[in-house]
Amino acid sequence: MTTTRTLRTRTHSWQPRPETMPDLSGMTGREILQGALDGIFPSASIMSTLGFRLTEIGDGTATFEGDPGDHLLNPMGTVHGGFMATLLDSALGSAVMTELPAGSSYTTVQLGIHLLRPVLADTPHLRCVGTTIHVGHTTATAEARLTGTEDNKLYAHATTTCAILRLRPESR
Repeated sequence: MTTTRTLRTRTHSWQPRPETMPDLSGMTGREILQGALDGIFPSASIMSTLGFRLTEIGDGTATFEGDPGDHLLNPMGTVHGGFMATLLDSALGSAVMTELPAGSSYTTVQLGIHLLRPVLADTPHLRCVGTTIHVGHTTATAEARLTGTEDNKLYAHATTTCAILRLRPESR
C-alpha cells in the first residue's frame, strides 16, 4: 500500500555566539543567566533547535518551557526521550548555575531521569522547573519536574550531580 505524505519543513533561527564574547568570569551564574533571559547574551542554540526556552530564574531555581511536536518523534510515534532529557538537564544545570559565584562554572557528571508517561506530538505545552538541593565547593545536586501546563500531569522527573569548576586566578 502506497500512501502520499506531504513533506514538512521546519526552520529555526538562532543568534550565534559573537566572535568576541564579553568576559563572563567576573559575573555570577545568576547574572549570566539573567543576561541570557534579558537578551543581552545569546541563548544556547540547542534551545531553538529543539523548541524550548528559559522563562524564569530565581535563587536555586530555573524554569524552561517547550512545545512538543511531530518534528521530535521517534520511530514509535512518541516524542523522543532526548527532548525531555534535554529540558530536564537544562533546568537542573541552570538551577545550579544560579547559585554559582563569579569565576565558577559547572559540568554535569550524573543525570538520572524517570520518564513517567509518553509525550505525543499534540501534548500541550510543557514546563520544567529545576531546583537545587545542595551547592557546595566541589559538587552540587538538583532535582527537576517536567509537567504539562494545561493538564498539570507529571511527565518526567530527574536528578543531577554537577562538578563545580573554579577558574584558577592565573587563568582569568
